[in-house]
Amino acid sequence: MDATCGNGHDTLLLAGLVGPQGHVWGFDVQQPAIVETGRKLAGAGLAERVTLLHSGHEQLARYLAVPLQAVMFNLGYLPGGDRAVVTRPETTLNALEQSLQLLAPTGVVLMTIYPGHSGGDEERQVIDGWAAALDPRNYHSWRMGQLNVACDAPYCIIIQKAC
Repeated sequence: MDATCGNGHDTLLLAGLVGPQGHVWGFDVQQPAIVETGRKLAGAGLAERVTLLHSGHEQLARYLAVPLQAVMFNLGYLPGGDRAVVTRPETTLNALEQSLQLLAPTGVVLMTIYPGHSGGDEERQVIDGWAAALDPRNYHSWRMGQLNVACDAPYCIIIQKAC
């Protein structure tokens, strides 16, 4: 699942990785993101592997009830889009909780966090605290970032569900 389709790069990657028998669900609140993602998928001949949903990622449990192997979040704003439209801590946290409920054993949640935009530092604090508080018997939580960049540079959090 791609929780934030954006310009479609991650959705396209996932569609290629799942193979002809797999399926990807892509969410975005911005119609231009859904359109651009659909265009990329059609151009690559992978549109049939993906269901695009013009909806916020906090609604994912409304649409999905299948075990998920991977969930991707690219937080912040749509590159090239309206920078006033950003992911929010409350909806992201809600979507993350739902993702863990749907995650298959050994499945992963991958997040790229961008603390450098307006509201990004608040989202970073909420998500970091949430990931750090996960029960280590049930989830493995990692934070990965580049050391030789500004402290507000993007970084990744990976959560893996234990067996």
